[in-house]
Amino acid sequence: MRDELRRLGRRPPAADLETLELAGGDSPLALAIGRESVERYRRALDRLKPEDRELVIARIEMGYTYVELAEMLGRPSSEAARKAAQRALVRVAEEMQRGKP
Repeated sequence: MRDELRRLGRRPPAADLETLELAGGDSPLALAIGRESVERYRRALDRLKPEDRELVIARIEMGYTYVELAEMLGRPSSEAARKAAQRALVRVAEEMQRGKP
């Protein structure tokens, strides 16, 4: 499970920009800003402790429930997993703020 979370935490493969279609008419500027945010998120994840990174990826990217998080990380309850995920999300947000240009 941890290996899978690590794998998903790595950067996605590069897209061919020539064949990329603009979804919903997003401007190139909006797309660039979105990419910058994703990059800040990825760099912030890299600076977290491994358990916090796993919590964020499992909850946000993979959509795990708090019950599933509790089972995956050996937490005593879904409430304990919720609190741990909440703290990890605050940490990633703080790291993203530090990474702003």
